Amino acid sequence: MAKFELKLPKMGESVAEATITNWLKNVGESIAADEAVLEIATDKVDSEVPSEVSGTLVEILFQVNDVVKVGQTIAIIETEGGSAPAVEAVATPVAAKEEVSEEIIKEVSKPIEAAKDVDFSHSDKFFSPLVKNIAKEEGVSIAELESISGSGKEGRVTKEDILKYIENRKSGAVAPTSKPSTQDSKPATQAAQPVSVNGGDEIVEMDRMRKLISGYMVASVQTSAHVQSFIEVDVTNIVKWRDKVKTAFEKREGEKLTFTPIFMEAVAKALKDFPGMNISVDGDFIIKRKNINLGMAAALPNGNLIVPVIKNADQLNLVGMAKAVNDLGNRAKAGKLKPDDTQGGTYTVTNVGTFGSVFGTPIINQPQVGILALGAIRKVPAVIETPEGDFIGIRQKMFLSHSYDHRVVDGALGGSFVKRVAEYLEAFDANREY
Repeated sequence: MAKFELKLPKMGESVAEATITNWLKNVGESIAADEAVLEIATDKVDSEVPSEVSGTLVEILFQVNDVVKVGQTIAIIETEGGSAPAVEAVATPVAAKEEVSEEIIKEVSKPIEAAKDVDFSHSDKFFSPLVKNIAKEEGVSIAELESISGSGKEGRVTKEDILKYIENRKSGAVAPTSKPSTQDSKPATQAAQPVSVNGGDEIVEMDRMRKLISGYMVASVQTSAHVQSFIEVDVTNIVKWRDKVKTAFEKREGEKLTFTPIFMEAVAKALKDFPGMNISVDGDFIIKRKNINLGMAAALPNGNLIVPVIKNADQLNLVGMAKAVNDLGNRAKAGKLKPDDTQGGTYTVTNVGTFGSVFGTPIINQPQVGILALGAIRKVPAVIETPEGDFIGIRQKMFLSHSYDHRVVDGALGGSFVKRVAEYLEAFDANREY
């Protein structure tokens, strides 16, 4: 018999931790190689953690709602034979009899030593060990901690929440509470639930994803000075070309050809022309992004929203763009996106026309500075200019709605960018190859 340490796998360059949301296996149950053992959640995506080996789950080291760092051991699997690496020191969230390394003892003891001043037993709320440790080191009282509006699962306070609170407190945005009052030291009571007056209404709590989206949208509006530019585009050539080639395209490439990759191709070209839109803001600093990574807002079956990212979109031809759009869209609908699939976006596109909207005023995906909404394509009467004179004809048209951050993007840049996208679309070659 050998023991294998199941660790929280790396989930992308910018993802350092995840919250355990559900254990799919119990202690004593058999596990096959590549079988999912537990479900985790980052700030954007829910995913599963599979086992690398076959064996029996003999120990669970973290519970539901615990926050685990990438690389930490989360469970022990006993395997047949000696192929699996033997378990050495394992840091568990509960007292254990096994010998552990000095480094782990130091790390585990750190919050315990700091606990002399703050007793979290007076709170009924759940706080992760990491959040507690930060609170103790920064002198955040129980009353303050309980007052923080959490963005995690079921309102849980995350590392980002408490760090933001501490930053605001240092800047004077919030006043610190040095000592909890008598009332503060009492066990916290749950907030009163809303009650239906007429008995016919249904009260449903937001799910984790909806709470996160809600927090992001409010934070974006409070952060950026949103301003919009609108432009109408004649996409008749694109519609005709797609109708002509879509069957052959699907037969040859095995992919459906929608309008989205065509529009994304034009946006990527425009971002190369106007790199001032391919930036992000960090406090008083502007970060000029080297890569063009297009976020693609996608609606999930439950109505929630997610934004997977097409990396290096400017380097893809139309076939590559179509494959990337379809792959991310399909995996979003199936709930199979990985955390890294939603990271690193530098500009976002959302297709509000999918639901029949003519145009919209989308909210910027922070810390980006712009987002483009694609309106519904409609047949409309239009004036057509020819050498022989003007006449009225039926054309396929749509609106582009560009929301941008007026803190760093002025009207000249924001308007010129969306105009360039329109120019690329209207100049589309109806005789082009894929």
